[in-house]
Amino acid sequence: MNANVPRRTSSLMPTPLRSRTRGPKVVAFGGGHGLSASLNALRHLTRDLTAVVTVADNGGSSGRLRAELPILPPGDLRMALSALCEDSEWGVTWRDVVQHRFTSDGEINGHSLGNLLIVALWQLLDDPIAALDYVGELLGTSGRVLPMALEPLDIEALVSFPGEELRTIRGQADVAATTGHVEDLRIIPPEPQIAREVLDSIEEAEWLVIGPGSWYTSVLPHVKIAELRDAITHTNARKVLTMNLAAGRSETVGLTSTDLLAIVCDAAPELRFNALVADPSVERDGGKALVTAAHDRGIDVLMRTVSTNDGTPTHDPLRLATAYRDVFNGVFTHPWKD
Repeated sequence: MNANVPRRTSSLMPTPLRSRTRGPKVVAFGGGHGLSASLNALRHLTRDLTAVVTVADNGGSSGRLRAELPILPPGDLRMALSALCEDSEWGVTWRDVVQHRFTSDGEINGHSLGNLLIVALWQLLDDPIAALDYVGELLGTSGRVLPMALEPLDIEALVSFPGEELRTIRGQADVAATTGHVEDLRIIPPEPQIAREVLDSIEEAEWLVIGPGSWYTSVLPHVKIAELRDAITHTNARKVLTMNLAAGRSETVGLTSTDLLAIVCDAAPELRFNALVADPSVERDGGKALVTAAHDRGIDVLMRTVSTNDGTPTHDPLRLATAYRDVFNGVFTHPWKD
């Protein structure tokens, strides 16, 4: 960190995290709304929480900033920080500030203030992780946010469409929106630099939580990079896979939750998940088959209502937190008999 940048304090600022009661050491992987859902739940269970966030976003404000500056896309990092903010007037106010998106007739239109704040700190500190720590302290976050790589990534997919030749689609935004069948996925560059802090957090963790999220653009990238996959595979931490509330949409069109389980397991054959969390709504796309497939792979299953039940595929933070708590305590139930 730049020694010329002073560390400011205020009587209004939240109590430092080190003085708070901590729970188990947990690392959560993902990006966008899916990672925010798991972080919103996990922060109720532990303050020893690290988010490892995808850095391949090329759409919206992040895409515009990334095209103009040699930086990581800040959007998913901002969302993870906002999800971890403390439930105080201070935390909620700063969450709203960093999430604020400008509306204008000029070039600032569509930019998130939090994205600009993160980029400003990156330029001032010349240290992407220190900058994220500064924003985390400002929000009073219940944990730490780290980028999965220290350089911006691109996602490239080989996609098939009925009656057409295979098509190559590049860019997270376009891959996430495709309605074709993803046949193969590549991360560019394939061997990016991984921060020591990321590898240390995985090594020291008691639990790793992967998913939910866009399967090909937020979940799978973490096991497609060899160094990160090896760290996840060989740590002593227990591993939890959180299934999406709705499969078969956009990039996973025509797929079931059982298919999604196979995709992530086949991408990392040596990786062994200890537990799987799914909502009973997956019964509509073969929930019983999902339980059977998980058990066949030696994975314990917790089938529990973790959605808001409002007709949208949205996780309820407290229900998901209760599910994670039960998994951490070794409680596994599902509505079907084996």
